[in-house]
Amino acid sequence: MNLRRRQKSAISSSWRKEIDPDEIFLDSKNLPDFDVHQFEGRIEKPIGLGAIIGLLISFACIFLLLLGKAWALQAKDGAQYAAMSESNALDETTVFSQRGAIFDRNGQKLAWNRVDPDNMDFSARAYTELPGLSHVLGYVRYPAKDKQGTYYRTDFEGVSGVEKFWNKELQGTYGTRVVETDALGNVTSESVIKPPVDGQNLILSIDATLQSRMFQAISNLAKRVGFTGGAGIVMNVHTGEVLAMTSYPEFSNTVMADGSDAKAISSYLTDTAGKPFLNRITGGLYTPGSIVKPYVSIAALEEKVIDPSKQILSTGSISIPNPYDPTKKTTFMDWRPQGLVDMRKAIAVSSNVYFYEVGGGFQDQKGLGIDNLNKYFALFGFGQKPPEGFFSGPSGTVPSPSWKERVFPGDPWRIGDTYFTAIGQYGFQVTPLQMIRALSSVANGGTFLTPTILKTGTSTPVVGETVPVNPADFQIVREGMRQGALIGTASGLNVPYVKIAAKTGTAELGVSKAFVNSWVTGFFPYESPKYAFVVMMEHGPRANVYGATAAMREVFDWMHATDSDYLK
Repeated sequence: MNLRRRQKSAISSSWRKEIDPDEIFLDSKNLPDFDVHQFEGRIEKPIGLGAIIGLLISFACIFLLLLGKAWALQAKDGAQYAAMSESNALDETTVFSQRGAIFDRNGQKLAWNRVDPDNMDFSARAYTELPGLSHVLGYVRYPAKDKQGTYYRTDFEGVSGVEKFWNKELQGTYGTRVVETDALGNVTSESVIKPPVDGQNLILSIDATLQSRMFQAISNLAKRVGFTGGAGIVMNVHTGEVLAMTSYPEFSNTVMADGSDAKAISSYLTDTAGKPFLNRITGGLYTPGSIVKPYVSIAALEEKVIDPSKQILSTGSISIPNPYDPTKKTTFMDWRPQGLVDMRKAIAVSSNVYFYEVGGGFQDQKGLGIDNLNKYFALFGFGQKPPEGFFSGPSGTVPSPSWKERVFPGDPWRIGDTYFTAIGQYGFQVTPLQMIRALSSVANGGTFLTPTILKTGTSTPVVGETVPVNPADFQIVREGMRQGALIGTASGLNVPYVKIAAKTGTAELGVSKAFVNSWVTGFFPYESPKYAFVVMMEHGPRANVYGATAAMREVFDWMHATDSDYLK
């Protein structure tokens, strides 16, 4: 016990003893390998004047560099960067919709969209490779950018055909995308705030296979015989649906749509002759010749100028006294002596003499006169502008005294002018579209149709204008056209598999009359007409024995070989 007290007393005494600081701080004596550079507070040598000057120069250079950069950003390029910042910070861009596709009446695809690897902003246009559809389909111009990559034309522009006249429906509605970028043009975010609405698909009344086959028949004949062009159209005489509508020569929809290669287009146009961009159905004006004779017949029946059973003798010409020298005669030729012909046979064999006399009068045969001729030609649409829209085109010309005064001032109208007008010559000009409308009204008994290129989806007769003609008069003309296919100028269409009624025409061109336009018009089946057709071959040699009838015969034979529903 005493030992413990003594030990405790000794410890207490040791805490009360003074402690020397050297005993607790490290120094070079109590720390082995002491490094005099390890601690702050070591004594440094004074900074020299050269070092100070070097530092000042360095600071000055850095300052000048920063100042120059600031000047470049704000003064020199400030406006550019400001514009970049403002314009690119939040930018709206177009989201292109998908253009609607185009189909024929049987669902065959005629125009659709394809991926363009050179431009992923929108789809390019693709077109069928079937020949003969260029003028119906037309083509488009694509949206276009400037050198800075900004679209200055944001719409597809339909240039012709269906692509033009239904551009709004096919195009749809474009959407909007907001793109956020930094001042350097880097995209930081983007989002679609208005989604696009794709365009509508269109179903045409066209039968693409029939139209392509008609085009091939026309182009083959033109190349073989020497016609510079041609056109063909087939229309339902009750609905107005156009089943085929082709024009030769044609252009390439794809070449024209992909028009960024100007050199390729220039080369293409150089190699393509014969006005390939002219749609001859709606825009071509041609002398009709004898295909107007059925309408002269209707006028004569309506005005009771002649009984349809009365016969007129054609010896090959008629002659009338020359108004300037009664001792001389002016002779008007028939294309051949026809003998005695009544109205039905005159239509069938296309007697010029018969229609000279009925149109202008001769001896004891009363004539219609030019005013009545013009009245009835107008009823059937000749000399009248077609409806505006897809089928719009020129009005053509029906010769008249007022027309002659404008064209040949001071030259009075003569009986010979009436004669030539009655056989579709002189200054007479029509379009194939006008012919198909007039012919359809004869076939259906007097409904003057407004044609359509869109499928109607119904066989109900359209409500159209009515031509005020006695149904019995239409029937006489139809009978004459049926004889034309049996024994007359259209006998090339006398086929065993369908009954056809037809009227041909050969219009002489120019002063020398070395070239002609060849026509054939008609309808089928004869007993209950449903379809009308017109084929026109343009500017071929007069000596040629093959004309428009040959091209249409090829189409009918194809229909028969393929067991076409059109013949049933």
